[in-house]
Amino acid sequence: MAQLGDLVRAKALLRSAARAFGPKAPVARARCVVAEAEIALASRDLGWPAKALDAARATLEDHGDRVNVAHARYLEVRRLLLIGNLDQAERALAKLDAALVPPASRAVHKLIAAGIAIRRLQAKTARAALARATLAARYASIPALTAEIDSASLVLDMPAARLIACNEERTLLLDEVEALLASEAFVVDAFRHVVRDAQTSVSLARRPVLFSLARALSEAWPGDVARGALIAGAFRAKHADESHRARLRVEIGRLRTMLRPLANVIATKRGFALVPRRASEAVVLARPVEEQHAAVLAFLTDGESWSSSALALALGAGQRTVQRALDSLAAAGKVQSLGRGRARRWMTPPVSGFTTTLLLPTPLPSD
Repeated sequence: MAQLGDLVRAKALLRSAARAFGPKAPVARARCVVAEAEIALASRDLGWPAKALDAARATLEDHGDRVNVAHARYLEVRRLLLIGNLDQAERALAKLDAALVPPASRAVHKLIAAGIAIRRLQAKTARAALARATLAARYASIPALTAEIDSASLVLDMPAARLIACNEERTLLLDEVEALLASEAFVVDAFRHVVRDAQTSVSLARRPVLFSLARALSEAWPGDVARGALIAGAFRAKHADESHRARLRVEIGRLRTMLRPLANVIATKRGFALVPRRASEAVVLARPVEEQHAAVLAFLTDGESWSSSALALALGAGQRTVQRALDSLAAAGKVQSLGRGRARRWMTPPVSGFTTTLLLPTPLPSD
């Protein structure tokens, strides 16, 4: 039933089977719980009780069912990856030995490793992991698994970011993003609001005004930016007055202090300009798509249906906040809902031509 797409019916059948096995068949019941957890992951039911999976895994471990123990652990790691807990997912994956599991689980292991590498913008690592996953999937002979790996591989050949320099922009593949971050350039990183060069990085994640100013100055480099343009962009002011100009001087002073190890901000006749200390160029690395609710869209573009509660959990946001974002996106025709009440789910087709995984709010290698 799950393979036919009727996940609700599949979940009900598994629960019925678990009850029928009863306490005298703990291994069979535990396997039902693991299967239900897999369906929960596929249906983006992120609120499914993790303790139930832990208990089932412990039962299987006690009875020597190593294959399903590994499968349960991989489900845990995939959930962590799905909600963006990369560090936890990486640590949990490192504890699993892919050499001791069947080809199907080995393929999943490498697929997860590739997913982590892609989210960290490590193209070479991702390609190597996907190559190993493909090889393992051939031995497993599971079409759905092979298709999932093929789909993940396509990400590496799609635009992953935009490079903005001298007020012009072009798209970058994941390999090019990795190369840029390893280069000598002064980079204003709009993925995590970090300013960096080859030696130093400064986080402006909690200083949105300063980041806006740094981005505007970097986009215009080697030219300058007029004071009115900086005020409009950083303060959202349509008409600048003396109070705005005074505030701009204060914020520019703060920006100079924050960027002192990396660059200087100098005054010009019409505004301000950025002068990197070591780098020979200044660029902005931006997300492939930037809009108000990009993070919500990023989760929905995996082709699965999500509840607002699952999105809130994945984003670390309030459910009401997520619901307002969904209503706004629905009004714009970018998402659609299915069902009503607690059964209501949201989905959208993938954003054509972009690596949507990289729209997600996740840390970069500098973290």
